[in-house]
Amino acid sequence: MINSNAWKGVISLLDNYLELRSDDTVVVAYTSDSHEAAAWVSVALEMRNLSATKVWMAPLHDVEFSNRFAAALPDPNELPGRLVIITFEMDTLSHDRIIRSELSKYDANNTIVFRAISACESLFSDALNVTPQQLSARNTTILERCMGKKQLHITTEGGTDLRVEVDSSKYRWVSNRGIWRPDSFVILPAGEVATFPVSIEGILVADFAFNLNVITDMDVRLDQYPVTVWIEGNRAVRYECDNKSMSKFLDECFNTDCAHIVGELGFGTNIGVKTAISLNSHINERHTGIHLGFGESNQPPSVVGYSCNIHLDLIARGGMVWVDDSLEPLDLQNITPSSLPHPTRTLDEDASSPDGIADVGCQDDCCGILTQDGMKLWRDRYSET
Repeated sequence: MINSNAWKGVISLLDNYLELRSDDTVVVAYTSDSHEAAAWVSVALEMRNLSATKVWMAPLHDVEFSNRFAAALPDPNELPGRLVIITFEMDTLSHDRIIRSELSKYDANNTIVFRAISACESLFSDALNVTPQQLSARNTTILERCMGKKQLHITTEGGTDLRVEVDSSKYRWVSNRGIWRPDSFVILPAGEVATFPVSIEGILVADFAFNLNVITDMDVRLDQYPVTVWIEGNRAVRYECDNKSMSKFLDECFNTDCAHIVGELGFGTNIGVKTAISLNSHINERHTGIHLGFGESNQPPSVVGYSCNIHLDLIARGGMVWVDDSLEPLDLQNITPSSLPHPTRTLDEDASSPDGIADVGCQDDCCGILTQDGMKLWRDRYSET
């Protein structure tokens, strides 16, 4: 069964994100953990007399997926309208190279690709009930205030107090807003603005949730046991949490090579994400608050001068941002949407497939640490005994 808010999110996906047309040809690819999401969308399509071809895929490694995906695609010469591809996965973004290769024979201006990670009920009931236009207007407000500026002072009611230097000429801003452009893949859930900080000092109190680019079964909510991180010279020099298992988890994260470096300054803009969910997910990262990403950055390693296997986002609830010497702060939970066009000099996404998405320009692998033996799973390693 699907609740009414989640169903509204399904309809919003079709109407507001895909802007579905009656002559569209739709292909839905999904992993087993996301079969419900694929089923909900398929039902909604059938109700509009649009049938979707569904394609199952194993996450990350699936030697037969290329053949199955190719067989599901229509003849490029017989398309009545657009080709719309939707993928649903829970923890991964898989087979990017295969999907791009198979779609290369189609007109890029007529091929729409949306890739959803964290494809649980909350994706629909919370994140997708906010339209791309709403997200774009909020992202624009932040970019208008911050791009081209130098100093940010960020505080939260939970105790965060950060002094940040930014440089828009050197480090590109990322604006994930759920709006498709030709020859690109849209990553869902949407609703975030981020960049790489030139320098950052102070204290972060993450009292909302964390998001890690490694599969974990941990409850990621931090409202009961906030994580406090002291930052000097762009690095976490000390951290603490009253929860014993979380402290052990943080030890392993921060002891990974280069994982103590602040690789991302992020602002969530999705007003639909009000309450943290227990799942390790990008949904929490879109919450209207400040978050810092430790480890891998959202810029090419050649630009920032390092690389890292993990990316740990520590997310705070809300945030006030003073830009340069402004007297009026930007309240992340009460942003006034801009009426101006969205800036063009930004990257579109902050997540990539293990295959790499060349046009995104991001190097972080949101799908997990890959080793010669496959994915390193961090499951049930920090439970109290």
